[in-house]
Amino acid sequence: MTAGAAEAATEKAYVAGGCFWCVEADFEKVKGVSEVVSGYTGGTTENPTYKQVSNGGTGHYEAVEITFDNAQVSYEQILMLFFRSVNPTDAGGQFCDRGDSYRTAIFADGPEQRAVAERVKGQAAQLLGKTVVTPILPAGRFWPAEEYHQDYYKGTNIVLTRFGPRQQATAYKLYREACGRDQRVQELWGPEAPFIGH
Repeated sequence: MTAGAAEAATEKAYVAGGCFWCVEADFEKVKGVSEVVSGYTGGTTENPTYKQVSNGGTGHYEAVEITFDNAQVSYEQILMLFFRSVNPTDAGGQFCDRGDSYRTAIFADGPEQRAVAERVKGQAAQLLGKTVVTPILPAGRFWPAEEYHQDYYKGTNIVLTRFGPRQQATAYKLYREACGRDQRVQELWGPEAPFIGH
């Protein structure tokens, strides 16, 4: 395969699904996905920090940049997985994480991605029989989050949690469980939920 052909097969998707640690952990399991980066997008603040974004006022969402090989997995499939890994009916955040920066969104890069996103959103609403509030916004500048947040779910550093000092990977599991993410996704999507129990 020539370098040009390899490049043509690589595409990026930008989504916000609440805690970016969780979205990153889910999508790194998808065949055809080569990289998932946690970061911030959708706002106006240049080079935002985690503290700024979580405090509010920046307009940014906690989001991820998913790089994938569209010969192995399509943009449409990525978005179908995305909708089934979040609660797209919740306008106030995701699970235990509340506030604007934790809302869901799809950031479409151009009219083709927008058309796919609109179609998949419509399908999700039909399947759930509920209003899907996830907006489809134009993709803008994506700012990678601090190194500390990348691959948090498999980190080995010791961090202080409300459960006491824990290795990052353990702290992540405890957080995800306490937040009720998987339980709520399963309640909402049932057997359609792709990442539960994997």
